[in-house]
Amino acid sequence: MSASRLAALPPSPIRRVSEGAPAGAIPLGLGEPTWDLPEVARRALAAETGPCAYGPNAGLPELREALARWHGAQVPEVRVTCGAQGALFALMQGLLEPGDQVLVPDPGFPAYAALARLAGAEPVPYQLDPESFRLSAAAFAEALAEAPRARLAVFNHPSNPTGAGASRTEVEGVLGACAVRGVLAVGDEVYRELHFGERSVSLRDVDPTALVVSSASKGWGGPGLRVGWMVGPEAVVQAAGGMHAWAVTAAPAPCQRGALALVEASETVLPEARRELDLRWEALATAWAQHLGTPLHRPDGAFYAWLPLPAAERDALAFCLRLRDEAGVVLVPGSAFGPAGEGHVRLSFGARPEHITEGVRRLAPHWRTA
Repeated sequence: MSASRLAALPPSPIRRVSEGAPAGAIPLGLGEPTWDLPEVARRALAAETGPCAYGPNAGLPELREALARWHGAQVPEVRVTCGAQGALFALMQGLLEPGDQVLVPDPGFPAYAALARLAGAEPVPYQLDPESFRLSAAAFAEALAEAPRARLAVFNHPSNPTGAGASRTEVEGVLGACAVRGVLAVGDEVYRELHFGERSVSLRDVDPTALVVSSASKGWGGPGLRVGWMVGPEAVVQAAGGMHAWAVTAAPAPCQRGALALVEASETVLPEARRELDLRWEALATAWAQHLGTPLHRPDGAFYAWLPLPAAERDALAFCLRLRDEAGVVLVPGSAFGPAGEGHVRLSFGARPEHITEGVRRLAPHWRTA
């Protein structure tokens, strides 16, 4: 027996594919870094002594100060949360009214639509560029024009699931469209520090007052810390922060001190993370060329390869389930990320390099004969 609002949330296809995997399956599904937690965070966690206190609702002052410096903000504009998803949950629960509309990317992280529905709002998908899957201001404007009750819009680049970035011109375009309509733009920038070449443009690069969320989970390599944050207009951050406090009180203080150590060591931690990313991309590209004889398009950032289904396949979920059960390789169907994701699969190369190499070896016969 469950609340009626949960009826509109079907089980996640990502978890369905991953959790039913046979023993020994190669995990190229879930998106998380597999390199070691940086030593600075390990030392901070090991140094914990005395009582394990709650800490302030808004987050430890020293972490908020470090994040304010990182984002070019004032401390009152920063709120520490239980992961970036905790920030998104608090924003939608704290700001939306039943019947409001939330614009979300298609394809995009499925939690955006789910969190909107939990707040009583209607998710409205906006399309990305059909060839590159990069942000398109024109496509966003079309969707916004058809959403008269739009209150909030979510942007994510580099993108989960495609790894695609966004140009400054397109970001300027979507922020301008939001400003005209009075729609709050929210940048989910958890993958921004994992990039190939230039770092993706932030919403705050275009508008220093823009609202962004991020976390220690991806570039800083600490997903298990469950520490995220939101940075933006003080009134918005405080309103959402109040909802976060009622939901969870505060992010765990020891984990916040681990996150503080990571942020303060960004000059060494982030380049090392990008080296780990390069190693994994090279493992994937090399194995793909060896076993399938074709090059792969390198994404702008994150650790996702967004792959068209083999020509003979029509159902991404069925293909992924068969690949899981017969080859012992877990991929995620593109349909998990919205209707525009159909016909694709997402491969996470955040996995360990040896798993990537073995996973491609296993999937290659199924890919070639599909």
